[in-house]
Amino acid sequence: MSLERLRFAWWSRLLPSGDGHGRLLATVLGAAVFAYIAWKIAQSPDQAVQFAFNGLSVGAVYALLAMGFTIVYSTVWFFDLYYGAAAAIGAYGVFYLRSQDGFGGQDYTNPYVTAMLAAVTAGVVAWALYETFFHRLRPRYGRRVLYAAGGLLAVGAGAYMGLVLSITDSTNVILSPAIGVLVALAAGWAIYRGSRLALPTFNAVPLLILAAIVGIALGGYCGFLIADTPGSKLYLSWGVSCLMAGIVGVGFYRGLYVYMREQARSPLIMLVATLGILLAITAATSIIFESNPRPLPEAFGSAPWTILGSNIKGFNIFAVGVALAGFVFLLFLLRMTSFGKAVRAIGDDEEVSKVVGINTTVIIAIVFFIGAIYAAMAGLLSGHDTAIQPRMGLLLLLKGWIASVVGGIGNLYGAIVGGFALGMVEQFGIWDLAGEWKDVISFMVLILFLSFWPKGLLPRE
Repeated sequence: MSLERLRFAWWSRLLPSGDGHGRLLATVLGAAVFAYIAWKIAQSPDQAVQFAFNGLSVGAVYALLAMGFTIVYSTVWFFDLYYGAAAAIGAYGVFYLRSQDGFGGQDYTNPYVTAMLAAVTAGVVAWALYETFFHRLRPRYGRRVLYAAGGLLAVGAGAYMGLVLSITDSTNVILSPAIGVLVALAAGWAIYRGSRLALPTFNAVPLLILAAIVGIALGGYCGFLIADTPGSKLYLSWGVSCLMAGIVGVGFYRGLYVYMREQARSPLIMLVATLGILLAITAATSIIFESNPRPLPEAFGSAPWTILGSNIKGFNIFAVGVALAGFVFLLFLLRMTSFGKAVRAIGDDEEVSKVVGINTTVIIAIVFFIGAIYAAMAGLLSGHDTAIQPRMGLLLLLKGWIASVVGGIGNLYGAIVGGFALGMVEQFGIWDLAGEWKDVISFMVLILFLSFWPKGLLPRE
């Protein structure tokens, strides 16, 4: 092989795709960035630790956004811009539920907002019951009985949500029965399944009774503990806010997206429609809560620790842990469960998935629910660390998308890597600049990756 061919082969391995000048420019820029970071670290190690930790804490938020965005996009293959509104709902949901605690200056609860969210909850629960249980139970109980029972459950769920959103000064007391029931069911199921695996030949009835007794005892204890702990109201508000974002996401999917996908069959039309949803929710947020930035109540771990000359908050470490836990959960869900197999099948070919018996409507609705919860969690974590404003959803949506591009769109591993990478680049990029430049740096990173690494750091297989 000639020297010229050897040189070309070496460059083609080292550099990204594109023409020779573009590859050379990308390599020079990358080398310059690494040289700058190494120089700054050598110049001030303490400050480098501070920027690295800030990058990890911000990157955790971006990683959550990117992971939720990835699971939705790789399933339905269109950009759902409601995802940004879900992040704002997560943050403003906490503000809505906790504004009576004194930090908000006034009570922002609104009976019309409460009634609307209660109605959406009832509708989503009714649809979920119909899709999952109606057809299987209809031959046994009949249509009227099932409609009546399902209607009562749906109305009860909507009324319960309305009660939670109305009486915000007693959130822990109102939610304690629901938490007790969930703990009882989860503990009873775990004990029963574990005992059946350990004692496969033993009579199932005593094991079932034991699981029921232990589950009820644990559920009752947890319910009384929550009711007697007023300090839990803030963290219960996190769960309610994420649940609201997920329910609204499912409502939009079932009430609008399903019909639009059948009629339009165009990602561009879906993009425009979801953009309208994002702008409408942003405008409604500005009307209800006003446009001024607002703080969320102080969460645990807000007092900084001094480590290696840097100020580190326990809450930011918690945010990093949430991102890592979210990644492990999604990885297990998509790789180790039948639900994950169905999601991957729909992402590969939705029509074939329908033919083989997968209820694609329900599976996609669950995907939208999970994605909205991830976005809402990212929004409230960001709000506790900085402040909230009506337009925060659009900016967080863009940051989540940039993180997905950096990591590799459609790749779960790339989502978490891209989120943390974007956070680190942002923070080190503003070392000698004002903080307002971080958004400019993010979009410069986006342009560079779209130009030279369009498949991201970890391309989808």
